[in-house]
Amino acid sequence: MPSLVSQFPAALPADALAHFSHRLAFETDCSDVNHALQNGEQDFILLDVRNAVAFARGHVPGALNLPTREIDTRRMAQFAPGTLFVVYCAGPHCNGVHRAAAKLAALGLPVKEMIGGVTGWLDEGLALQSAEGHEQPSPKEGISCAC
Repeated sequence: MPSLVSQFPAALPADALAHFSHRLAFETDCSDVNHALQNGEQDFILLDVRNAVAFARGHVPGALNLPTREIDTRRMAQFAPGTLFVVYCAGPHCNGVHRAAAKLAALGLPVKEMIGGVTGWLDEGLALQSAEGHEQPSPKEGISCAC
């Protein structure tokens, strides 16, 4: 009797390559975003799409606050054409990030989701920043996979 893991055979390697490469076109993770921010490799705009109150309580350092409901042609015109947007929300329990990404894509803008959102950021042991610019350490000892 096969295990629950092998009950369904793995995809062919070519199919797996296509599948996982396709996912990477839509997603990035907290560790990769942090690495880019820390090493001066920020070739994207990081958007926190939560409301202003949540953003003020604590956000990823370097993020701009643009709540999903405020994303429109006028607001996005301030950015250079072709700008890559990386969006995040509260975490995996919230689909606000998907609504924001859909709005940006509908406007013809390149977009990726930072999977995990604030929850993932804190799980990695990374600090948030308050509206006053103060660092708020993660409440738990996270271990970054740095993969």
